[in-house]
Amino acid sequence: MKKAILCCLALFVTCMIHAQTSIKLEDVKQHIGDSVTVCGKVEDLRYFESSKNSPTFLNIGGKYPNQLLTVVIWGDVRKQFKKSPDDLKNKEVCFTGRIILYKDRPEIVIEKPEQLVEQ
Repeated sequence: MKKAILCCLALFVTCMIHAQTSIKLEDVKQHIGDSVTVCGKVEDLRYFESSKNSPTFLNIGGKYPNQLLTVVIWGDVRKQFKKSPDDLKNKEVCFTGRIILYKDRPEIVIEKPEQLVEQ
């Protein structure tokens, strides 16, 4: 029983490490589809409270439309944050998630507050 628990724990840790490779912000376009951790300065943010699903867009590595990465926080997830994402402007933050392309731009969608860590 003890061996089975240790085996499961080792497998879980291995998967977590593999799924969250740290990359440089400048390299996000080379990691589309990968689950990564990337850090950068929140240069600009916009909260569309009255839009469908109330999205918050964090622009990392430049202001819109010249950002290197967009981080999206939907309204239902935003409500789970202890501190407002609006307080992140001009701060260094690390994000963990899968990089997707939206309109040919790299993007990470935050599904839970733990994916975002202020430095």
